[in-house]
Amino acid sequence: MQRYNILWADDEIDLLKPHIIFLKSKGYDVTPVCSGPDAIEKCNEEKFDVVFLDENMPGMSGLEALSQIKASKPNLPVVMITKSEEEHIMEEAIGSKIADYLIKPLNPNQILLSVKKILDNKRLISERTTMGYQQDFRNISMSYNERIDHEEWADIYKKLIYWELELDSTNNKSMGDMLDMQKNEANKNFAKFVKEEYEDWLNDPDSPKPLLSHQVMKKKVFPLLSEEKSVFFILIDNLRFDQWKVLEPLITPYFNVEEETTYYSILPTTTAYARNAIFSGLLPSEIDKKHPNLWVSDEDEEGKNNFEDEHLKLQLQRNKLNIKSSYNKILNIGNGKALVDNFSNLLANKLNVIVYNFVDMLSHARTDMAMVRELAPDESAYRSITHSWFQHSPLIELLRKISEKGAKLVITTDHGTIRVKKPFKIIGDRNTNTNLRYKQGKNLGFEEDSQVFVTRKPERFFLPKKNVSTSYVFTTEDYFFAYPNNFNHYVNLYKDTFQHGGISLEEMIVPLITLSSK
Repeated sequence: MQRYNILWADDEIDLLKPHIIFLKSKGYDVTPVCSGPDAIEKCNEEKFDVVFLDENMPGMSGLEALSQIKASKPNLPVVMITKSEEEHIMEEAIGSKIADYLIKPLNPNQILLSVKKILDNKRLISERTTMGYQQDFRNISMSYNERIDHEEWADIYKKLIYWELELDSTNNKSMGDMLDMQKNEANKNFAKFVKEEYEDWLNDPDSPKPLLSHQVMKKKVFPLLSEEKSVFFILIDNLRFDQWKVLEPLITPYFNVEEETTYYSILPTTTAYARNAIFSGLLPSEIDKKHPNLWVSDEDEEGKNNFEDEHLKLQLQRNKLNIKSSYNKILNIGNGKALVDNFSNLLANKLNVIVYNFVDMLSHARTDMAMVRELAPDESAYRSITHSWFQHSPLIELLRKISEKGAKLVITTDHGTIRVKKPFKIIGDRNTNTNLRYKQGKNLGFEEDSQVFVTRKPERFFLPKKNVSTSYVFTTEDYFFAYPNNFNHYVNLYKDTFQHGGISLEEMIVPLITLSSK
């Protein structure tokens, strides 16, 4: 076990010998000094892991010594020790980024706890986290090998995300690999579940079913419109549940989470299908039938989400909601800043819908740009980039303003993404869509296998059917479609990229968060 070096500065250091002996008996090396200048000198000469600094020393005070130590050693943890309980001293010490604050008379266990909290924190958390996951591993595996419903699948996914984030902070690679294997096994079983249940969700009124894309506005947003304040509905596209969890700590200083739930994205889990379903309140074939001028098929070149504003207005009319509303799509930082500048005008609306396209751009950029690909080689890095973007984006400023005005907030997404690793060969004609996780067309050639989900009756999935022989094929787990000609080039280009459109926990079970201002 590593031995840590502690520097202890106190003008009455001789009286602290029992504490120093106690720390040494616990495996710590302690260097005692009698003044602030001595502490500064020692810090410049030797390496210490933590400094104990008495606040009330003659000559140079502890706070003055703290300032100089931090100037040369900004990352060195300092514990301030004082007889005083005056609030301004505590605030000054905390403002100077101390690691802990202890009040005399000192208790040996109090000192030991402070040292362990600072020096052994990561090791102790890592050991406890590893042990916790090992104990839960069997319970999770047993649960998804039984026949379970959509709510239980959402709970399993949340539990896997919880352990993924916990293990992420420990850098325990062996446990991380173990979790990856469990997630893969869970996704294999989840695909079986979706294959068995999905058609019934859409066609059998008595089938127990999750909340689906086309029901989100009616069931989760419109009921909030009866309240006095404005409602802001923010859709961050491509936002997975794990990404929500890393953004949550940045949002909760301004909002209380009233409901943290999930819903299931419809198939295909893409912007064109899932997001149009959210804003229209209709399934894709219903949009195609009722509003053919607002449906853009896979074969068309124009943008597939150019009519979200119109879809929203029609859904409001259908639900007899005669309210003022706005719709804004944020495609870049300039759009985001302009929206913040225009915030006061948004408060005149009962409902404000805002679509943020950043995460979608990031995932596609990751496929196309070598630099972004280097920055986000795995899920952990992908989460980190999302966190960094959000922290510095105009969106966080917008949320602050929403909170100040006491408005209601709903944050969600249209679908998630999965990091694809294994190619699945398919042949299609020139009209076949380019998505790597699903294909639709009339001449698709592939081997029917458990890794894909096929529907030759798109109408049963409420999907547009352009030809009599049109079929849809979805990949499951972490597979992606690749064409046999130029196969190796395709695999090298897209392996380990984040894609969406198919069936996986990450793509289908997505966050739906209702928040109220603090």
